[in-house]
Amino acid sequence: MKQDSKKKTKKSNYFKEVGKEMSKVKWPEKKEVAKYTLSTVVFVLVVVGFFILLNMGMSWIVGVVK
Repeated sequence: MKQDSKKKTKKSNYFKEVGKEMSKVKWPEKKEVAKYTLSTVVFVLVVVGFFILLNMGMSWIVGVVK
């Protein structure tokens, strides 16, 4: 029975500590989130474009070799 109360105490302490730590976090502002999102989308589009061009180039090479 003592172990059960210890487990509950540990769990409740854990969640209290998590709450304290989360209050210390500096969350990004709306402008920062928008900027990071836009840069991520642009980066992904550039990488996708690169692989599309690479695929087209490889397909062209394979077609020429045949």
